[in-house]
Formats: sequence, C-alpha cells, structure tokens
Amino acid sequence: MGVGGLSIPVIPMEAGGGYEPPSLEKDFTFHGGFIDGVDWVNKPFVQALIAAVIILIFWLLISRKASAVPSKSQFLGEMAYDFVRNGIARDMIGGTDFRRYTPYLVALFSFLVVNNLFGMFPLFMYPTMANIGYAWGLALLAWVIYNVAGFQKHGMAYLKLQTVPSGTPWWLLPLMVPIEFLSNFIVRPVTLALRLFGNMLAGHAMVLVFVVGGTFLLTSVGNIGYQVAGGVSLLVSFAIFAFEMLVAVLQAYIFTVLAAVYISSAISEEH
Repeated sequence: MGVGGLSIPVIPMEAGGGYEPPSLEKDFTFHGGFIDGVDWVNKPFVQALIAAVIILIFWLLISRKASAVPSKSQFLGEMAYDFVRNGIARDMIGGTDFRRYTPYLVALFSFLVVNNLFGMFPLFMYPTMANIGYAWGLALLAWVIYNVAGFQKHGMAYLKLQTVPSGTPWWLLPLMVPIEFLSNFIVRPVTLALRLFGNMLAGHAMVLVFVVGGTFLLTSVGNIGYQVAGGVSLLVSFAIFAFEMLVAVLQAYIFTVLAAVYISSAISEEH
C-alpha cells in the first residue's frame, strides 16, 4: 500500500494470510466440553463454581482461625469485610438495616472480584462476567433482593413509592408513573448487567487483540518492522493487563455499590 510515496506492507487479514484476528464468535463462545451432551457445563460455569468454592473456603478459614493478633490472611479478610461493611453497606444503606444486607454484599463483592480476576490468570484467561448470562444472573438476584426488601418494608405501598415521586402534581402522573416504573423495575437490572458485562468483555477483547496480534508480528520472519511492532504490542499488553486488574476490582465495587444503593432506595420512606 502506498502512502505519501512510501511503500508500507500490509498483513493479509483474509483466510490464508497467516493471521486470524480474535472474534467474539470463536473466542468468547463455549460449547460444553466437561460433560458430554451438556452444553451449559462449560468454562464459565466451572469458573463460577471454582470461585464459589474459593470464597467459601477463604471466609470459613478466616472465621474459624480468628485471633486477637491476626495473621496475614485474617488481616486481608478483615480489611475486605470492613471495606464492604463500612464503605458500602453502612454508607449506602445506613441506619441499622445495613447489617441485614452486609453478608449478601460481602459475598457479592467477593464473587465478582474472583471471577473478574480470572481473566488475568494463565489457567483461566477469561473473566466469567464476560459471559452475559452470569451478569444477568447477578443482576436478577440483586433485583429480587431489593424489591423483596421494599415490599417487606412498605407492603403494597412500595409500588406507589417506586412509581410516584414525592411532590408530583396529579396531572403529571400519567407521564411519570410509566417512566418511574420502567426506570426502577426494568432499566435498573438491565443496565446493572450490561455495565459489568460490557467492561469485562471489552477489556478481555483488547488484551486478546494485543497478545495474539503482537505474537504474530513478533514471530514474523524477515521483517524487522513487524517484529519491533510485535514486541511493542506485547509490552503494551502488559500495561493493559495491569489496567484490567484495576478494572476487575473497580467493576466489582461499582456493581456492589449499585446493589446497595437500590436496596437503600427500596427501603427508604420517600423518593
């Protein structure tokens, strides 16, 4: 390809060119493989189970071996618990109600952190939440919890609190009620799931492109330009890995905070 009088070689992207770019269809779709004929027992499912076991064992060990002088693992567990209890549950829900929902929020944050960080480890190299089904599942669970909390607190008056903002004049009700219902009962879980899924999918796809493309360029024979570009691409991928570790924890935090905010909104007296 000629650009400004210079001849720049282009890597063929079509089949047969030696390079096949990552795709969502091939690199993010799993068709079982652990149990014959059972497609849903796939890599994300196994990762979710492993994460649940890791979290269960971690918190059991922390609680059973607690001492006045904490070990490193106990210190880590207490720090994580205090972070969620005081920094999320108490700050977002407040009052005395936050204690009731702290175990759920701690479990949610732990589960998200472990599954998101799976995308950084060689044995897994795939964040579970990049599979939208698991993001939908967590969003649906949050939806059920905050709506049940609202009905338990207010009874059927919860529907009015969620659909009729305080101080709304009667002539705006035909417009406001459908908007508030859609926002509080439909849009919340959808955006909760899509935010988590989109961030984890995009980050993993970016890492995949830099690693696969960089490896292909670096192993190209007879073209020093390709090899230099490949080396730079792989170096950049390390920076992206580090950034994705931050994103993995940040997305777990955001999801947990929003779950707490929705619970707070459901049990509050006015909106």
